[in-house]
Amino acid sequence: MFFVAGAKNKGGQGNERSSRSIYQKFREVDLLDKKKTVTALKAGEDRAILLGLGMILSSVMMYFVLGITILRSYADSVWTEEGVCVVLNSTVTADLNCSYNCGADCWRVSKYPCLQIYVSINNTGRVSRLSHNEETQDSSSECFYVPRCQKDSMAMHTMIMNISEHLKVNQQVPCYYDPSEEQESVLLTQLYGHSAVFHSLLWPSCMLTGGTLIIVMVKLTQYLSRLCEEIGKIKR
Repeated sequence: MFFVAGAKNKGGQGNERSSRSIYQKFREVDLLDKKKTVTALKAGEDRAILLGLGMILSSVMMYFVLGITILRSYADSVWTEEGVCVVLNSTVTADLNCSYNCGADCWRVSKYPCLQIYVSINNTGRVSRLSHNEETQDSSSECFYVPRCQKDSMAMHTMIMNISEHLKVNQQVPCYYDPSEEQESVLLTQLYGHSAVFHSLLWPSCMLTGGTLIIVMVKLTQYLSRLCEEIGKIKR
């Protein structure tokens, strides 16, 4: 009986050791899986933070570029008041020369008609010359519109005459003028108006907001994860 009892004790100890070893193996596998999960999560969080920082940096660069281009032109513009202009006269005064590119180091001369349009602002009796936009005013202070120079001068002539006929039919058009009257000409359209500034600032603002939200969400997730770990340690 002594031998039988000893054999049973040895068998029980062996089973206990084997169960412990199996439990330890499962625990090691579980810990290894947790470490892999934590490592993967940390790598994903790092990538998300880098993405957010990249979006913020890109938006700041876009703000800088817009600040020295569109916003500066918008701030320097004197045509700030919008009104209604009545077309008084629309005539072609002369044909002006322009040059177009015909290949590498090749430039040729063509002609386009210079259309002059005079309007009355808000029926006040103030007569001013109408220009298409700021670029037209800078390139030619006499002509309403300067078409892109091309070889076919008749196509440019037809385009200008169509504009003249359209303005003769629609004599009342919206326009922008200088309220201080320092600039005699008025504009039909604005390149750097409120709408252009809004749309140019919309996308960098969205990118800045998105990058900031990504970083805030990652930091909030990390804080909640540490808080859960501390609560779990306290309960143990």
